[in-house]
Amino acid sequence: MDLFEHQGKEFFARYGLPVSPGEVAFSVDEAVAAAERLGLPVMVKAQVHTGGRGKAGGVKFAATLDEVREHAGNILGLDIRGHIVQRLWIEKASDIADEFYASFTLDRSAKKHLGMLSAEGGVEIETVAAENPDAIAKIWIDPVDGLDEATCRAWVEAARLPAEAVEGAVEVLLGLYTAYTDGDADLVEVNPLILTPDGRVHVLDAKVTLDGNAVFRHPDYEQYDATQPRDEREKAAHAKGLQYVGLDGNVGVIANGAGLAMSTVDVVNQVGGSPANFLDIGGGANADVMSAALEVINNDPAVRSILINIFGGITRGEEIANGIVEAMRRVDISSPIVIRLDGTNADEGREILRPHLSDRLQMEDTMLAAARRAVELAG
Repeated sequence: MDLFEHQGKEFFARYGLPVSPGEVAFSVDEAVAAAERLGLPVMVKAQVHTGGRGKAGGVKFAATLDEVREHAGNILGLDIRGHIVQRLWIEKASDIADEFYASFTLDRSAKKHLGMLSAEGGVEIETVAAENPDAIAKIWIDPVDGLDEATCRAWVEAARLPAEAVEGAVEVLLGLYTAYTDGDADLVEVNPLILTPDGRVHVLDAKVTLDGNAVFRHPDYEQYDATQPRDEREKAAHAKGLQYVGLDGNVGVIANGAGLAMSTVDVVNQVGGSPANFLDIGGGANADVMSAALEVINNDPAVRSILINIFGGITRGEEIANGIVEAMRRVDISSPIVIRLDGTNADEGREILRPHLSDRLQMEDTMLAAARRAVELAG
């Protein structure tokens, strides 16, 4: 789950990180009222789930209420990389003496947490990595051991932060690591992390991605899930508990398991088709789950055929087949369906499906053949 900047700062504040006071505004009048309460000058900042806000005109300094009104009016409704600005963060402006970059994420190949720190903040880290990779100090942290103060201090020194920022940076980075681990985040990034003229290290921005699978440990994360950007198809699928991502093609894809679903999308592309979605129904393909999946895909007007690619593991083939047959009784499908069923008890499953085969329901033995047939049917 990607958080808006203001949500990220609220998240950081829970762990004692120093963030600027601010308020969310959904209209120009709310922005002006927020600036009055906070006190001028303020920053007027677009809240969207993407970067590049500053270059797109989505971050503006305002010294007067008239400027707040002008900037808020210009930013609300602005299109930033395909994201329309519908909310603003009005934040008390900060004086800046220096800017740094800091982040924690997971290095899956190393099976460790990765921390990155640079004295060159305020610009995209990709630019720093390309133009001056030595400016980024990296640290790999064993999740069992965690990050201690001595290791953090050595990391800060390796990043060559100015001497007056060292103590504050160590304190903030230790807090940022706690927020990352205890908060079950996939990514926490601060760019810029600033040094103020009076010597304080302060969090000026917040990019946070939380692990959606950890919501059971954090019931309050539901508030973040509610603000995730989803199109109408994705909203419908999410309401039914399905792992769905909308795409731009015309072949609907249903598979059990994220890896198989991604492979199916790739194979549809490989044989010259265009997938309409990624849909992972997980380990269960019973009638309720399959009905929900077929209903979501059937409601996409772009879909011209549906490819169901199932590999039975723990779930047995005959259970999957019965689920598909029952789902087709429940949902009036407008597009032809191609099924590939393999794995545990696949033969029994195919025998259950065989009496129901027709021009509207077809079966192929392999994933490649099924993909080719689905693409052909999609026209």
